[in-house]
Amino acid sequence: MRRSPIVIGATIAGTAGILAFHPHSAAVPTATAAPATTKTATTATNATASGSSGSGSGSGTATGDAIDTRYGAAQVRVTVTGGKIVKLEAVALQSNDPHSAQISSYAAPLLEQEILSAQTANVDAVSGATFTSASYTQSVQSALDKLGFKAADGSRATLQVPS
Repeated sequence: MRRSPIVIGATIAGTAGILAFHPHSAAVPTATAAPATTKTATTATNATASGSSGSGSGSGTATGDAIDTRYGAAQVRVTVTGGKIVKLEAVALQSNDPHSAQISSYAAPLLEQEILSAQTANVDAVSGATFTSASYTQSVQSALDKLGFKAADGSRATLQVPS
């Protein structure tokens, strides 16, 4: 009889916790369009003169290759302006199941922030999102290659999709 208040209190607390839980829906974009590449010609000299940290093509937008994993494919569109990576847009992310979609929707903004900050696709993986991290950075590197963009330190994406 002495345990009943504890059991009742724990039951109420647990029920309240479950009822208060609001899962967010994963806003994962999916697309099946073929990769498109557009480039505007600027010389490496102009890009360097504008104070950029990267080299190569000064401006343009390219869609990286779709990188397949067992959880789905990732594909990223990259915009470079004045020799700097200015925008990353996930065209497709892993979404074969709800858990994969949730992981991708969490990891993609973190990867985007790291790549924009570092100005290279060679960034660390997001913990718990190894497949998303590797495929995302490989797709970004593919787009950067299409644009002729080179990181200031010459680094390239090194994460590999696990087998």
